[in-house]
Amino acid sequence: MGSQEVTNWQGKNVTVAGLGVSGIPAARVLHGLGAVVTVVNDGDDERARAQAADLEAWAGAARSSSERAGGGRRVGITVRLGDGATLPEGTELIVTTPGWKPDKPLFAAAAEAGVPVWGDVELAWRLRGPEAAPWLAVTGTNGKTTTVRMLASILEAAGLRTAAVGNIGVSLLDTVLGEERYDVLAVELSSYQLHWAPSLRAHSAAVLNLAPDHLDWHGSMEAYVADKGRIYEGNQVACVYNVADKATEDLVRQADVEEGCRAVGFTLGTPGPSQLGVVEGILVDRAFVEDRHKQAQELAEIADVNPPAPHNIANALAAAALARAFGVPAAAVRDGLRAFRPDAHRIEHVADVAGVAYIDDSKATNTHAAEASLAAYESIVWIAGGLAKGATFDELVTKSAKRLRGVVLLGADRALIREALARHAPEVPVVDLERTDTGAMLAAVQEAARLARSGDTVLMAPACASMDMFVNYNQRGDMFAEAVRELGAASA
Repeated sequence: MGSQEVTNWQGKNVTVAGLGVSGIPAARVLHGLGAVVTVVNDGDDERARAQAADLEAWAGAARSSSERAGGGRRVGITVRLGDGATLPEGTELIVTTPGWKPDKPLFAAAAEAGVPVWGDVELAWRLRGPEAAPWLAVTGTNGKTTTVRMLASILEAAGLRTAAVGNIGVSLLDTVLGEERYDVLAVELSSYQLHWAPSLRAHSAAVLNLAPDHLDWHGSMEAYVADKGRIYEGNQVACVYNVADKATEDLVRQADVEEGCRAVGFTLGTPGPSQLGVVEGILVDRAFVEDRHKQAQELAEIADVNPPAPHNIANALAAAALARAFGVPAAAVRDGLRAFRPDAHRIEHVADVAGVAYIDDSKATNTHAAEASLAAYESIVWIAGGLAKGATFDELVTKSAKRLRGVVLLGADRALIREALARHAPEVPVVDLERTDTGAMLAAVQEAARLARSGDTVLMAPACASMDMFVNYNQRGDMFAEAVRELGAASA
């Protein structure tokens, strides 16, 4: 079952590792195929027990329906809570959810027993039908979701039936097994998903950038980068890389691709042959033209990219490269970028108050994302802090110091940023907020307003995770926007 295709799932003993948004759909799909499914889960809390009860009840109802329809006897789904380390007897395949680390004892036991491990993406890939839509795949440390949604918008503008799926929150399993037919899929893939997807072969793929992230899961930067690089394996038409990030090009060189597959770079500078780039405010293509040494195709204007921050222009170029690799005309790139609207909390303009722009980039949960956000503005009062996840801030502060009017810090690991500011930007005024109550964000916005001057930007790009003070980055962004509106009302 490791390398060959599975054509008959009836009676196959499959263990699903983990409940949640990936495990439950995988268990249901496998059950529907006739497999004997056991779900193992580390947790045994109230939420896990409720999920287990719902899944077992669903399987029981599905079994009864099958028997009434003359489909023969079908075994239910067994859920084992609080025991994610032991390999169930008779297991022939493990399908794991992305969150399970590779060093789990369950996987060591599987390796010893010769049992293959697939992720939900691998399962979706293997269950595709003979007329399945090709995948245009995107990974990277930052910008994946935005790029995939831009890509889907461009494909739609070309009149293609498409969907933005994968790590973006739309189940690949549901998509490939659903009734709706697609011409092409725009697929976001995380490093977790790529780790467990050995047979994935995309039409074309992009690695947007590489920076330290999720190292606790992968074990090292080298392992993290290697998993990202899996996205290029077996590419058919184009491997899209970031000219400014040599590590992405190195991954292309190392990849085993189909004959004729090309390396295509994107750059914020003037593009060379086989690249997309920017010339005098115009996004241009020198890769998918008849004579890439002498010709350049105009695709769109920088003003067509929303927002036109440098890293978002890079996202747009990567999306355009993948679309062009699929044969999309230049006009559809322009129309798709114009139609695209970014998700909330991604460099989102909240309001202007007293000549100061307030920008919510709560999604900037690591230093790499925050650096890109800070590079988009000239004079900034920066609101930062939260859970550092082991990050250091010296490089970020050094690169951004000249843009900082002031800094307001909050959250559990704010001292790490304060110390980096003291070392590399000692002249920048810093407000250190110790409070962690629900009014802390309003206080942060008020302090930022006090530091700002007309023409400045107050930018919340925390460079940290949010869970020390907030449910998630969405709530953090919502509270920032609420505080800005309150500030505006008080200034009116």
